[in-house]
Amino acid sequence: MTTIGLIGSGYIGSTVARLAVAAGHDVVLSNSRGPETLRDLVDELGPKARAGTSADAAEAGDIVVVTVPLKAYRDVPAGPLTGKVVIDTNNYYPERDGRIAELEDGSTTTGELLQRHLGDARVVKGFNNIFFAHLASLGRPTGTADRTALPIAGDDPAAKQAVVEFLDSIGYDAVDIGPLAENWRTQRDTPVYVTPYGAFEDPKGTPADARTIRDAVAAATAS
Repeated sequence: MTTIGLIGSGYIGSTVARLAVAAGHDVVLSNSRGPETLRDLVDELGPKARAGTSADAAEAGDIVVVTVPLKAYRDVPAGPLTGKVVIDTNNYYPERDGRIAELEDGSTTTGELLQRHLGDARVVKGFNNIFFAHLASLGRPTGTADRTALPIAGDDPAAKQAVVEFLDSIGYDAVDIGPLAENWRTQRDTPVYVTPYGAFEDPKGTPADARTIRDAVAAATAS
């Protein structure tokens, strides 16, 4: 099994950590407040989890999940992530992140911003279109009829394959929507954002298969 590094351990990060440990992976958690603030979560997850700094998580992870507010993406340590597969969960919320001209005019995407910052890392956009409670509850074993799919985007085929395999291990199919330039199709207010998996008020969510996700991604229109 691989080691999953988590840079950011909020709702999505902690949910991915729980799913990863349940699937047999080791996890190294980090956040902006320090390893000591993650003691309760590490205790909950058990011996396959430990806490560290963001650099520790970056260095330890075979796959590293970056799940911090977009406004903090430049704080992600680039050096330890050289050559590594990085899953980027970021979404753009101007009211939180401030206005980013390149995203406002559509000349780049959130995934491309992180890729540019990280240089030689291999960024794959994922986990950014699903509510954390739905992510926690919709995983199913491989081959299950009601298995849910998540969209991914990336520029490196081998990195995307690694993410497909990781998603499969934690109970999800993947729908490859193309390069990072296409990840605008999965952002906030697009048809595939949260809606296919059910309402926020329903913590169990609704299974959404690969065809449902492909159709929703295809229905996105550029603003």
